[in-house]
Amino acid sequence: MAGALKMPKDTLNKLLSLNGIFAIYKQKGPTSSDTLNMLKEKLLKEAGMSNFNLRKRNHLFKIGHGGTLDSNATGVLVVGIGDGTKMLTTMLSGSKKYRAVGEFGKATDTLDVTGNVTEEKSYDHITKEALEEKLLQFKGEILQVPPLFSALKKDGKRMSDLVVQGQKVEAKPARPVTVYNLSLEDFSLPQFTLGKCQVECGGGFYVRSLVDDLGKALSSCAHVKELIRVKQGQFTLEEHALKEDQWTLMDISQALHPCPTLTTPQRNAKKRKTKHQSVATQGNNGEQNRKVVQGD
Repeated sequence: MAGALKMPKDTLNKLLSLNGIFAIYKQKGPTSSDTLNMLKEKLLKEAGMSNFNLRKRNHLFKIGHGGTLDSNATGVLVVGIGDGTKMLTTMLSGSKKYRAVGEFGKATDTLDVTGNVTEEKSYDHITKEALEEKLLQFKGEILQVPPLFSALKKDGKRMSDLVVQGQKVEAKPARPVTVYNLSLEDFSLPQFTLGKCQVECGGGFYVRSLVDDLGKALSSCAHVKELIRVKQGQFTLEEHALKEDQWTLMDISQALHPCPTLTTPQRNAKKRKTKHQSVATQGNNGEQNRKVVQGD
């Protein structure tokens, strides 16, 4: 009997010892949070904890994702586990790359194919040359208004949730974002594809807003039909994103980018900071599900 219990206990200890970041492949359909819960469920089941309540905040281990992907989007979703949740903001400050398929002639409330059509306009006048010329205006440092349907928060609640509840929500003011690269891969009206060299951008950028703005700039309207994140930080879709059948302790352990080792001065500074904050944080279990919410 003792031998039968040894495997789950050893596996649980292995799960609890994981600290770092890695990338998984997000499928079309589930939200980023749903995808993270699917991952947690598989890991807990492998560790012999299949009956664990996934919705409880005070989990045995910390896990979170860095950078929300829309439910209609696929591709790289970076995950932090253990102390790796603390790395999400610092290690994912690099650029992201996307491939996007847009469609002229229809605008939706979500700015993608999942939403309700809010406007229809002609698009026959749009040429490949005109589109390529407009793309140049969206490269570099630009101002962009985030979508109403987004993970950005108002009064502590997601704007998308407030809109679904029927509350009146005003758009966030335009904010500066950076587009490093933007190119047209295919043009076949009413559809067009951005991504020969991918849409490369910095944090806080929304591809949905880009496509919507392109439609308006060309005296029409547009929405996103497909969106794939092919790179985030140092993680690429082809080389690093683990498919669902690879969501195992062995595969994750091999793919894990470990947390950097702290020097003695850094460890001492961290201890002093923790001691200084102990009174303020007493009784607070902390956020066990850290998420860095930026862009599509």
